[in-house]
Amino acid sequence: MEHEGGRFRRKHPVPPPAVDSLAELNERLVAIDIAEDARHIHGRPTSIGFDFEAERDLRRQQRLARFPRPKRWEDFDFEKNPNVTPEFVADLKSPTWVREGRPLVLIGDSGTGKSHLLIGIGTAIAETGLSVRYTTTSALVNELAEADASRRLSSVIARYGKIDLLCLDEFGYLNLGRKGAKLLFQIFTEREERKATAVATNSPFTEWDRTFGDARLCAAIADRITFRCILIQTGTESYRYQATQESLFPTPN
Repeated sequence: MEHEGGRFRRKHPVPPPAVDSLAELNERLVAIDIAEDARHIHGRPTSIGFDFEAERDLRRQQRLARFPRPKRWEDFDFEKNPNVTPEFVADLKSPTWVREGRPLVLIGDSGTGKSHLLIGIGTAIAETGLSVRYTTTSALVNELAEADASRRLSSVIARYGKIDLLCLDEFGYLNLGRKGAKLLFQIFTEREERKATAVATNSPFTEWDRTFGDARLCAAIADRITFRCILIQTGTESYRYQATQESLFPTPN
């Protein structure tokens, strides 16, 4: 190191760590954030009524979950969507169903609150200390395809097999093709009846063959998702459309 103009300059820069994929880079960045938290939060000062260690663990679980935006199930507008009852959703904040490895399926049209509930329920489970991971179905298939191309597929599947709750959003939105469906099938097989998987989809079960492009493979995936599953149907009336209409044409007082 040498000093120059009030700043230090490294004579021999340290090269950035080599990574095989964007997903691995994200994993390393999360690990760095967690390590940084550990350097600044120490002890358990219960005398002031705050458990820093528990707070650190909670932040760690939420970062590892990679939720795209903060959502809580309590903030869901149950009055706007009477298809879903708060009592039913409240029961899902208990991790019992996750520990039993039961699937959760949220079915409904776009704008009916599937992603809100998926993230909200996932957040509640993460707050219990269990490991949670959120991803879209297409992003997961792309990650698996990259891993397959670089001969890391087995390790990536094993990593996903250890997550207590896998939240798959936008399930059935895009045609995955036979190869993508086969990769996704390996995830479900690895987790079957051991770890819980929650999916949000706008397609009824009878239309899933359009996504996977293979009737037998579709049946095998559907069998693993629906066996002992908890089903939430969010309906067909878009909450976002209702909110837009109300903002454009407010009801006169």
